[in-house]
Amino acid sequence: MKRIRTATMALFSVWLALFWATLSTSPTFAADLVVQLSGDDGVTTVGVFNRWDQDGNSRKAVNPKAAISAPEVDFKALNKGRGKWVFKDMKPGRYDLVIMGPGRRRIEGWHYPPVLEFDPFFGPHAPVEEDAAEFIADDIKKSRHYENKVVPLAMGGDKKHVRVLLMLIRDLPTSYIQGAATMRFEVWQYTWKYGGWLKEKRTRVLHRVLLQVSELRRWNWLWEPKLGGIELSAQAKTIDYKIPDKTELKELQGLHSTTK
Repeated sequence: MKRIRTATMALFSVWLALFWATLSTSPTFAADLVVQLSGDDGVTTVGVFNRWDQDGNSRKAVNPKAAISAPEVDFKALNKGRGKWVFKDMKPGRYDLVIMGPGRRRIEGWHYPPVLEFDPFFGPHAPVEEDAAEFIADDIKKSRHYENKVVPLAMGGDKKHVRVLLMLIRDLPTSYIQGAATMRFEVWQYTWKYGGWLKEKRTRVLHRVLLQVSELRRWNWLWEPKLGGIELSAQAKTIDYKIPDKTELKELQGLHSTTK
């Protein structure tokens, strides 16, 4: 009996070693993500964020010292000319693009991660019923906040959950740093409970920046649903995007420059 146990353990050890060897040598699927821009008027950077893991948790901590001008992207595309930008050998996942252009212009995509455990992901185009959207927007407007500007930029969800992309700015004088402003972009969730929409305490933070008010007012940091929630599999994918002109730029939600 002892010999049988010893032989069984030996066979199991061999099987386990072969299993891990096979796993370690298995091919890692990767594909190119191509961004084809039209109306390219001086784009300097095209990058992607791989923000959330499969449970909706942030893959890295938000940097409070981040700068608007230098997005801390996970990957940058190579400029191939004629508006073609290529990300080489990207792993399958869900990505958000960001495009940096002249004139202090940042155009960024997003999607809605789970806020609570077992919640689903939502794409940036997930529909929200009009009465729910009106109630939530009004609730945010009437609530008290540290920031003096709390602006819902977009909403997405289903009949049980509604998530909101918010811009929160405090540009009033504070005792922190003279002339400084704080700005955050977050995802909030409202859940249908007990016959009404209730805001969850937990949120997801996309960005947090600190800068001078005078500099803040010179920037355009705008949010574009066409650039968010890009699903990449093991096959190459091309995203066609037209850079907005001045008129189209005004239609995007986010921070708009107030100085010329």
